[in-house]
Order: sequence, then structure tokens, then C-alpha cells
Amino acid sequence: MRTVIFDLDGTLADTSRDLIAAANACFDGLGLGAPLDPAQDQSTAFHGGRAMLKLGFERVRPNWTDADIDAQHPILLASYADNIDRHTVLYPGALDAVVQLRDAGFAVGICTNKPEGLAETLMQRLGVRDHFASLVGADTLPVRKPDPAPYRAAVDRAGGAIERSILIGDTVTDRETARAAGVPCALVTFGPDGRGVADLAPEALLDHYDGLFDLANRLLPA
Repeated sequence: MRTVIFDLDGTLADTSRDLIAAANACFDGLGLGAPLDPAQDQSTAFHGGRAMLKLGFERVRPNWTDADIDAQHPILLASYADNIDRHTVLYPGALDAVVQLRDAGFAVGICTNKPEGLAETLMQRLGVRDHFASLVGADTLPVRKPDPAPYRAAVDRAGGAIERSILIGDTVTDRETARAAGVPCALVTFGPDGRGVADLAPEALLDHYDGLFDLANRLLPA
């Protein structure tokens, strides 16, 4: 079965404002204000909690250490879990594109570096979890992207075959995951890096979800 696997943050949904808010809650709790900007720091948000904390500490605590990040990371995750869908929305056309793929006989799933429990909660809150046959998170397996094992698990759990699958993502992590798995990769251009993702040399670029069905059929001919 032809299979399309999606990254989550920055690909299916714009989660950046809620992620930045969770990181800023950590700094506010330390009396350090809110050093991260929801617009300017979108790209960092999509690279995960530790990346956000590192950037924030670089701005407000020059003598920060890894111990500071280790201490704040659980607090960030708890804050994010409490407010996971306050601002988060699916990108325009994403759900319609997924439904179109499924109606045409594609299997669809998710492979994300968000912890599985948080990803499950978010997709349930957004009301779209049932549209995806699989969901593999950062802690589902002992390894995470760009190791290809989570991607392979997402394809397998969706009922697909690796050699008939593609990954839709938005960052170098997704590009490297696809390369490691030996599958085509399409990167979205509506994230914070825009068409700059073309520098990663994916097999395709996706400017809007309206074009996903044709893209999937081109990369995975029937």
C-alpha cells in the first residue's frame, strides 16, 4: 500500500506559539522574563524544547549550563501539556489533503519528535487523530528521528511498505530521516524557513496542501 508519513510540528500543524509560550513560562518562573519571540523564534520552536531553552538562556543567562536546561525541560513539558492547543492550528488544507489521500487508498501516519503522549493529546484535541493510522513519537522507540527506525515503525503500523512510502516534513531532521530510510522526502515551504528548505535538496517541495495529492502520485506512481 502506498503510504504518506507526516511530521507533526511545522508540517501538519503550526504549534510554534504554544511551544514558545511553554518555554517562556520557564524563564518567567526564574524571574528572567520572556526572551523568546513567537514570530522570530518559530524555527527554533520546531527543533524542540531543549533548543528553545538553549536559545533563551543564551539571551538572558550567559553562564548557563546543561544543568539549567535539564532542570527546566520537565517544567516546559508540563506547561506545554496544560496549554497544548491554545493557539495551535492545522495548516490550511492539511486535513482535506489527508482525507483525499485516504479516499484514494493511501495509508497515512505520523512520525514526530514530539513525545508520543503529547502528540496523541494534541491530535485528539484537534479532533483529527482518527484520520491517521499510526503515530510514532520521540519516545515510542529507544531512538528518534533522524534515525530511520521511527519512520519505519510509522509506515509498518499504518499498514504500508517502506519502498512505497514518502515522508512529508519541514526540517533537516526530516530530510536526513528520509535519506536514512531510503525514501523520497517532500519539505513544506510554508514554515519559518520558507523556500530555504530547497537547500536541503528534497525530492519535492510542497507550497500548499492543495498540491499534496498530485505530489504523492508523482513520487509514488500507482
